Amino acid sequence: MTVAFFPGRARRAGVVLGAVSAGLLVLSACDKPTPLATVTVGSDSVNTEAACYNDGKPLKDSDAQPCLNKKATKTIKSASDDTVRIGVDPELADHGWAIFLDGRPIDPDLTKSTYRSEDGGLFFAPNQTTGQPAPAKQQLSILQVDGQKLAGVWNFTLEKKDS
Repeated sequence: MTVAFFPGRARRAGVVLGAVSAGLLVLSACDKPTPLATVTVGSDSVNTEAACYNDGKPLKDSDAQPCLNKKATKTIKSASDDTVRIGVDPELADHGWAIFLDGRPIDPDLTKSTYRSEDGGLFFAPNQTTGQPAPAKQQLSILQVDGQKLAGVWNFTLEKKDS
């Protein structure tokens, strides 16, 4: 019985080919991370992946409200006189996005910019309808919109700093 021996070069090529194949198999099993959204106040900054995301395609209508209600995992503090800076990945900005505060839109117009800044007083102003002060903690949501449909939600907790 004879045993076939491979020359060193062929053996190394086989090992490399096997390693590359195994690496590609492992990578194909990984989920692609969602685009990030970031909120910055002064020198403090937090970012998060989406609470709900469908690769930029519209979410099912039945998923929209639960996504908006999903509790934020990241918190940042702001005073009324701070500037709140909001940044999103270009992939998110390409579709258009809006800012919601406790489920209410701050601005009805979508932006396609990757960056936006707002006065902290906007988030902690008294309710113009009832005159009641804003709560000390609110959920800041960034919504990616595709046409008229929700395509992604990023949630943060915005907490009022003690003055």
